[in-house]
Formats: sequence, C-alpha cells, structure tokens
Amino acid sequence: MSAATPASPRTSTEKKTMLRRRLALIGAGIAGISLTATAAFAAPAVFQDLTAPKPGTTVSNLPAGQDNPMIASGVAIGANTAIYKSSGLGPSALNTAAPAGSEQRYVDPGVFPGGVLPPGVTITEAQGINALRRIGENLAQAGLDYDDVITMRVFLQNPAGTEKADFDGWNRAYRQYFANTSLADGSAVKVPLGSAAPAEPFVVNPARPSRFALEIENLPVNGWLVEVEVDAAYPASGGR
Repeated sequence: MSAATPASPRTSTEKKTMLRRRLALIGAGIAGISLTATAAFAAPAVFQDLTAPKPGTTVSNLPAGQDNPMIASGVAIGANTAIYKSSGLGPSALNTAAPAGSEQRYVDPGVFPGGVLPPGVTITEAQGINALRRIGENLAQAGLDYDDVITMRVFLQNPAGTEKADFDGWNRAYRQYFANTSLADGSAVKVPLGSAAPAEPFVVNPARPSRFALEIENLPVNGWLVEVEVDAAYPASGGR
C-alpha cells in the first residue's frame, strides 16, 4: 500500500515562518492551543516497501498493530536524499531567577511561569520540553521542521538525589512534539503534561523518528539533564 501524496513541499522561508510562530506560542505559555501538523497525513509507512524507497525520500518502519507508536523501528533512506544532522542540544538557561548551573535554571518560564512546575511535571520533563524547543529553532535555521526529523539520539542524566534517569518524564516531553497522531485517521492524540489530564500537544506532528535514549553519568553543562540531537531529511522536490 503506497503512502498518500502530501501537498507540495514548503519553501525554506515558509517552513521557518511556520515554526517560529509555533515556538512563539509555546514560549508564551499558551495552553490548549492545537497546532496543526505541517505535513499532510500519510498512510502508515509500515506498509511501504522498505527495501526500495524512492530517491530523495525516507520510509519509516513502524511497529505493527499500534495506532500511535512512539518511535520507528528504523528508517530507510532513498538515494540522493539530503540529510541535515544537528549538534547535540540541551535546554537553554531561561530561568534566570534560579542559580546558575542548577537544574531549575533550565526550566522555561514561558511554558512554566515563574519556573514553577505544575503537579506531576518532573524537572526532566520540563528540561526536555526546553531542549526540544531548541531543536525546533535549530531545524528552522536549516529550513526544516519537526515533521522532517527521521532519527533522534537522547542522553539523559539522573536528577539530583535520584538513582536513575527519568525516562517517563522525557517521554512525556517527547510526545508534546513528536508521535502524537493516530495512524488510522491522522487526528491529534492528547498528551499529559505531568499528572494533568491529557490535552492537545504543543505541536501536532505525525513524525515518529527512530530513536535511542541513554542514561549517562554526566552531561557537558552543569544543570543539564537532557541533550538531544537529530537527523532530518529535506523533502524531495517532487514530494515525498
């Protein structure tokens, strides 16, 4: 079964403008906003031929039997596909009221006013949201968007006083930006923020990159608990 053909690829200027509008809304802490995915919904890529993706395209190998899988099992990359690789990015030190080098320094007050985390929101979750916003800004500089991401590498450090990294908090942050649509009909799937009732994700995005997440002893910046790097594919001139 072939994937549905999406609309014509956006220009770099259009993609940058759309992503900057998204990031501005998130930074302003606007709750309950449903941000429309920038790519037209395509049929589940799991049914596509992974052995022969068309030149300039990528095909995700998605787990069978799941309507909203978190990650792809892998990604096939067609010949002559232009790929962008980001550097590892952690959260920005936006919470200037917190001490320099502290974990709280990397909570975004635009999302969490005053740097105060709502019930159930973990420091890793908050930092993950911050780091993924930076990933979006990095992609926009290259004329790309969240839906262009095909692979992701995540490094997590234990929060102070804990014995292991907070993978659950990270995954909630991840779902705010990735893998939050139904494969059946393309509709948005609500995501919890901490222990709050699930709500519209910050960015509605069908992309499910292949991904690994590792717990490591130390990240390069004091206070960081999350570092992320991604690979993104430029859309082929004739569509995906």
